[in-house]
Amino acid sequence: MPSSSTSVPERYSRQLLFPGIGESGQERLSAAHVALVGCGATGAAAAGLLARAGIGTLTLIDRDFVEESNLQRQVLFDEADARDALPKAEAARRKIALFNSDVTVHAHVADLTPGNIHQLLAGAAIILDATDNFETRYLVNDYAVEQGKPWIYSAAVAAYAVSMNIIPGETACLACIFPEPPSGTVETCDTAGILNTAVNFAASIAVTEALKFLTSSQARAGSQLPAGPGLPLTMRRTLLSCDLWNNERSEVSAATPDPACEVCAARNFRHLRGEGRPHITLCGRNSVQIHEHHRPVDLAALEARLRPHGQVRFNQLLLRFTRGEHTLTVFADGRAIVQGTTDAALARSLYARFIGS
Repeated sequence: MPSSSTSVPERYSRQLLFPGIGESGQERLSAAHVALVGCGATGAAAAGLLARAGIGTLTLIDRDFVEESNLQRQVLFDEADARDALPKAEAARRKIALFNSDVTVHAHVADLTPGNIHQLLAGAAIILDATDNFETRYLVNDYAVEQGKPWIYSAAVAAYAVSMNIIPGETACLACIFPEPPSGTVETCDTAGILNTAVNFAASIAVTEALKFLTSSQARAGSQLPAGPGLPLTMRRTLLSCDLWNNERSEVSAATPDPACEVCAARNFRHLRGEGRPHITLCGRNSVQIHEHHRPVDLAALEARLRPHGQVRFNQLLLRFTRGEHTLTVFADGRAIVQGTTDAALARSLYARFIGS
C-alpha cells in the first residue's frame, strides 16, 4: 500500500495497485452501499467478493434457510449452518463479520415484495440480482427504473451463466430484452442441477461490473459517494450468456433502451404495483395456495423433471410432488397448493425451486 495512505487498510493493498481502482476508488468503495437480492449460490459468492473488496455497506435479502444440498456451491455457509437451518441472510452476515468486520451488513430474512421493496432497497447505490425467480427480477426491474437506480441481472443453472448491466436511461432494461417472463415451467438448480463454477462465474462478472460502476461518478442513486472520473466505457452493454461445459458463448446488445418498452419508455410499473403477482392465501390446515392461473404447465414433462427429487403422482388434471414434509399439488393452469406450511415466503420458495418462477 502507498505510504501516503493512512485511511485504507493494508488488506486492500493489492487492490490499490490495480489502476482501475487505486486509492480514490477504494475510498469510494468503502463509502458504497450495495443491495443483494438473494443469498443463495450466486448471492453468497457475490456477497463474499464484495465484502472482501471493501464495500462499506451490504444489504442482504433472502427468504430461505441453509440446507446440506446448498454446501456444494453456496460458499459462505458450512455444515453447522445447514444443521441449524440458519436463515441464509443471517448466516452470510455472520460469516462476513469473521473476515471483514469493517463492513456493515444489514441482513433481512424476508421475501422481497411490492410492499417492502422501497424500504429494503432504500439507500443502495446499485442492486445485484441473485434471485431464483423471474417474478422478483421483474419487480426489481420496475423499482430500479422508477428510482433511476442501476442493477445487474445474473443467473446460473446447470453449466449456464448469464449477466446483464441495467443502467436506467442509458441501457436496455430487463423488459426491453424480455417483455414477458418465460411461460410454463423453467429449469431450476433443483431440477437441472448446477456447477459451482457457473455460480462463481456469474457472481464474479456481476461484482466486477458493480466495482466499475461504484468507482465512477455515475455511482449516485441512493449513495453519497464522492465524484469519480465518469462512467467507465468498460461497463458491458450486452446480455452475456456462457455455457461453461460446452464452451458456448453469446452476447445480445443491450446498449440502448427499447423506445416501445412498457417499463422504461412508458413507465408502466405493473410488477411494482403487484399486478400479475400470484396471489397467496391460506388453504385449509397447514396449506398455502398460490393462485397462478396464466401459466400452462406440461404435467408429464414436470413429472419427468421432479421424479429424481421426491415422490410424484400425476394425471391429466394435476400433479402431486412430495419431498420431505412438504407436498406440492400443481394444476395444469399453474395454480398450486403447498401443504406442510403456512409460511407464504416458504411456499413461494418451494414453487420457485421445483416449478420455476
